Amino acid sequence: MNGTTPDIPWQGIVTDVAEALIYADRDGIIRVWNAQAEAVFGFSAAEALGQSLDLIIPEHLREAHWVGWRAALERGRTRLGAQIRTTRGLHREGRKLYVDMSFAVVHDAEGRACGSVAMARDATERYLAERARRDTAKPGG
Repeated sequence: MNGTTPDIPWQGIVTDVAEALIYADRDGIIRVWNAQAEAVFGFSAAEALGQSLDLIIPEHLREAHWVGWRAALERGRTRLGAQIRTTRGLHREGRKLYVDMSFAVVHDAEGRACGSVAMARDATERYLAERARRDTAKPGG
């Protein structure tokens, strides 16, 4: 599948999927940002498109993110494959945000890594509830 099959509604898949879908090119510049990405992170497509992924990565995580990003593009795959990870994100309003994300390296027609796609869901409520349960279960908690 190369995205040019006329009978597959690629744009509809991007816009209608229930998760935030973000594609960034090889330089980490956001090129695809669907309505769910706007709902999760609070930035409109107009605000996000053309911006660095730093827009949604907390400052203290950026260095590690970019090290992993470069390594994944070099390898042509992510280190953890399709595993979903809960990580911190930046919301436009500055509120604490945890997201469940999966990542994949995207390849061009010649098989070269040309960027990365991420699917995300807001996991803040669940994450904070689990953390509160853990904290109260600790001795003296």
